[in-house]
Amino acid sequence: MGGHMSGSETAGIVNLDDFEAKARERLDANAWAYLAGGAGDERTLRANRGAWAAPWLQPRVLRRLAQGHTRIELLGRTLAHPLLIAPVAYQRLAHDSGEVGTALAAAAQGAGMVLSAQASVPMEDVARAVLPEAQRGPLWFQLYLQGDRDFDLELVRRAEAAGFEALVLTVDAPVHGARDRERRAGFKLPAGIAAVNLAGAPRAALGGELCGGLLAAAPSWDDVAWLRANTRLPLLLKGVLHPEDARLARQQGADALIVSNHGGRTLDGALPTAWALPRIADAIEGALPLLVDGGIRRGTDVLKAIALGAHAVLIGRPVVHALAVAGAHGVALALRLLRDELEIAMALCGVDTLADVPRSLLIDASKSALGAPWERPR
Repeated sequence: MGGHMSGSETAGIVNLDDFEAKARERLDANAWAYLAGGAGDERTLRANRGAWAAPWLQPRVLRRLAQGHTRIELLGRTLAHPLLIAPVAYQRLAHDSGEVGTALAAAAQGAGMVLSAQASVPMEDVARAVLPEAQRGPLWFQLYLQGDRDFDLELVRRAEAAGFEALVLTVDAPVHGARDRERRAGFKLPAGIAAVNLAGAPRAALGGELCGGLLAAAPSWDDVAWLRANTRLPLLLKGVLHPEDARLARQQGADALIVSNHGGRTLDGALPTAWALPRIADAIEGALPLLVDGGIRRGTDVLKAIALGAHAVLIGRPVVHALAVAGAHGVALALRLLRDELEIAMALCGVDTLADVPRSLLIDASKSALGAPWERPR
């Protein structure tokens, strides 16, 4: 496991929550409202974390662990560990290096990264910075379809040409959530920060009565089929919470799914991802790799996600907190701390590899009204 990284900015930081406390001190109210806030009463934002805490670990002892490791197989690649960075927009709100700083830290730690369509740095700059790194994790590009297939196809071709290795289509945000925190703060992007990769995107045609007509441009399963037919890259759908949508995604040729409620930023009251994950895993029966995000802060959370059916996890807000505190150095430390915690959790639970972590590792003591899907044998 990695040693402590020096630096006055990170002095005293021993876990991901420590980064959040320091980031709150460094960021202004405008940036904090955007980066930390959720939709509505922020019930889903809070519940994401609580849902990972709910199941207890039931460790095994005296297991042979000498050959243990954190490696996983994902979309044809062997990764050093199951940690990836979720797409987060406008990272220059947190630090001048923005997405390039985050990408360099991810590469240094062997972590995958999903670059947001609303990144504040050109996608080509991010790719050039990290693609030569031999030990880096995968580099993926997130898409929001803009309602204009010519523009969307141009964006896909740019991502392909730049060297991105997969496309991540976000499907759970046809409109913005009602983000009270942002509205109270009067959030505005500062001068010089913009979604630079979407420059020149046409205004979508309006139609219908809901949401001021914005839903005329909302993506549908037809758009997934169109995208699948127009790229050679693996296609992941991000934002799936319902088992039936997981089955439909498999039928439409998706290569993997990301179980996500957008970090609680779109639909407040949407179920926590830890609850959705095992139901989706049961529905697709191993046919597609599953990833999950939302509220993961500890190595034990990562191990629980694997036990519930995930192949890998994505980390969002903690990465931006770490970026705000200490730039790329902070992000690298956050990833290292989380990986160290995962290794400790594996060792203390008697888990040598992540290939076949049983649900029986988890016991739900709360007996939630939703049931306890992790108690069913897998």
